[in-house]
Formats: sequence, structure tokens, C-alpha cells
Amino acid sequence: MNEKQDAKRTAKETGQTQDEKLEEYGQMTLDGNARREKIHLLSIIGEVEGHENAPGNSKTTKYDHVLPSLAAIEDNDEVEGLLVLLNTSGGDVDAGLAIAEMIASLSVPTVSLVLGGSHSIGVPLAVSTDYSFIVPTGTMMVHPVRMSGMVIGASQTYEYFEMIQDRILNFIAGHARITYDQVKSLMLNTKMLTRDLGTVLVGKEAVEHGLIDEVGGIREALRKLHQMIREAPRRSERNPHCNFF
Repeated sequence: MNEKQDAKRTAKETGQTQDEKLEEYGQMTLDGNARREKIHLLSIIGEVEGHENAPGNSKTTKYDHVLPSLAAIEDNDEVEGLLVLLNTSGGDVDAGLAIAEMIASLSVPTVSLVLGGSHSIGVPLAVSTDYSFIVPTGTMMVHPVRMSGMVIGASQTYEYFEMIQDRILNFIAGHARITYDQVKSLMLNTKMLTRDLGTVLVGKEAVEHGLIDEVGGIREALRKLHQMIREAPRRSERNPHCNFF
């Protein structure tokens, strides 16, 4: 009887921990599938927050929460895949690129799913995974880098802007089926947005332009990730522990 009670208590505590983690960080472990494959779920919603805190009433994804979690995934042999859900308006460029680079460097299979939208720095985040999906009504907005606050009107400032945009363009071109020049053309488009530069792509348009791999929802994203996990070598085989003498 005591063993059953302990098991129930442990399950309850685990459930509470999962709920708290989901509420605070937008993350949890998915392991209810038939094969008991452990998938880490990461949701990137609202504004990607950088070094400065967003207003208290804003929905944010904090990079200082996400980066340690991604490092823990790489260090945990039990985690076999990562699913990233995106519904973001963009945010801090450096923070967004830091998260994208971390995701791209993971050794486990990774899949992203764009839901409401993945705008601005959300584009590199969406393409950072091994495979990407977008729902039919999902949107992606590609536009030039914007700066808030006082900007010094000097040539060095504009060179700095171009350097930031170059980092973004190179990352997208390096992780999606689209060239650097094609992304730049979308970014500097003057025909779509009345008072701004850029391009909005909806659902299959993002696939046709080569930013996203496939139109689909959570069913397709999970199915693809499970397939990738089954086809990949076990983590213990990819990363054997070294013996130190």
C-alpha cells in the first residue's frame, strides 16, 4: 500500500512541477506517446525579451530562461527531440539570434511549428530547426531591422544596421531553402506594406518561398518529429561518454 501511495504522490508532484514549468516558462516534457519517446516542448510567444524587461502586461519569452533549458536538453540523454511552437511578434535581435543558434546546434532532432505568426526575429527562430511547419493561416513577416530610442545620424550607425541585417539574412539563408538575395528582396519589398518595407507571407506562401518546409499542424509536426527520432541513432551512440584516466 505504501508503495502505491508513494507512486501516486510522486506522479502528483511531477504533474505539479510540469504545470508550474509550463505556466512560468512555456515549456514541458511530452512523453505520453506509445513509444515513451521524451520530447521537450518549447513555446516562443509574444515578444522575445532581451537585456531589458518588457512592460509587465506584455506576453514575453525570456532568453535567459530559454538558453539554460536548451543547454539542459543537450546534456540530458533522456530527451530525444525538441518541438518549438511559435506565435511571436519578434523582439530583441541578439536574444532571438542567440536562441536560434542554440536550437540549430542541438544534436537531437528538432521541429518547429508556426501558429499565429512568426514575425521579424521570429523568422530565424522558425527556420533554426531541422524541419519546419506552418499552419494554413500562420503568417511570417520579413522586414528590415528596427531600432528604438535615439539613433545617431552617422555613417557608422547605418553600417551597424547593415551588419545586424547581414547576420539575420545569413542565418535564414543558411537554414532554409532560400538564398541570401531572395530573403533580402523580401525584406526590402516596398509594394506590400503601405507605410513600411517588408513582406508578409501566409501559410503555403512561406513554403513556396522556401522559408518553411511544409504546411501542417501539431499532428503533422509531432508525427515528423517521432519519425526523425526513430531514424536518428540513439544519443548514447552519437555522444559516447569519454573515459578519463
